[in-house]
Amino acid sequence: MAPSASPGIRELPHPAHDEIRLEAVLHALSDPLRLQIVRELAALEEGEGLTCSQFVVPVTKSTTTHHFRVLREAGVIRQVYRGTSKINGLRRDDLDALFPGLLDALLAGADRQAVRLGEG
Repeated sequence: MAPSASPGIRELPHPAHDEIRLEAVLHALSDPLRLQIVRELAALEEGEGLTCSQFVVPVTKSTTTHHFRVLREAGVIRQVYRGTSKINGLRRDDLDALFPGLLDALLAGADRQAVRLGEG
């Protein structure tokens, strides 16, 4: 593994921009919990991220880890270690460049569904 550009930051394996596949992104976002994670990340300012522990999820830590791994391996999020914490950020630029309008449409649909179901 190549040394990190910034001290104290260690990256996990992610697909390169050109390796991100639509079917992997759609699969990753097909799970309600993963979609909720992405909605929370999309609400942040560009360049901001959240640690895994900042998400309130109704599943075990190992299941949460699985959900984050699916999102990362699909190219939906980027995870980097800062110290012992994993910081999660949305790969909006990559997704928007590869699949223009997809992320915005999915997030808008998820927002409408949450309102319709009384969840947000």
